[in-house]
Amino acid sequence: MALEHAILVSLLERSSTGYELARRFDRSIGFFWKASHQQIYRVLGRMTEAGWVTATTVPGDGKPDSKVYEPSERGRAELSRWLGEPSDPQVIRHDLAVKIRGAAFGDRDAVLADVTRHCERHAAQLELYRQIEARDFPEPDRLSGHDLAQYLVLRGGIIQEQGFLDWYREVLDALGPHSGS
Repeated sequence: MALEHAILVSLLERSSTGYELARRFDRSIGFFWKASHQQIYRVLGRMTEAGWVTATTVPGDGKPDSKVYEPSERGRAELSRWLGEPSDPQVIRHDLAVKIRGAAFGDRDAVLADVTRHCERHAAQLELYRQIEARDFPEPDRLSGHDLAQYLVLRGGIIQEQGFLDWYREVLDALGPHSGS
């Protein structure tokens, strides 16, 4: 997937200024597709040149003018084309997994400290996802269309975070100070 496709999806959800889009990335799409504000602005420029989005200038009312972006028909066609392509399974590169595998050859306590740190971060992310789920999707059985799609992506994040958390706890139990290894 290219950042362009993530931006098209986000703009189809709601036309936005570059600033609004970057903030929405920080709070939603950014959980699974990272992009800096600078990257988003650069890609919006390329997408405008390619005719995938249009920009309407809105007077700033005492502030600088801003551009509101929305997908063009050409952008919608590109997203439709991309959605129809099969996607390959993600290849995971996981530094911590290599560290865990190599823990017996080096400073196991340092690796366990790193696992603990990751465990804490995934627990915090899982809690955030669960808060979003409770706030935004209190009745998931009643969802359909776009709301259902958003919920399913969130559920994927919850399941992934829970899986990492379970694995890290298993590693800590197995390799921790009271283990037999």
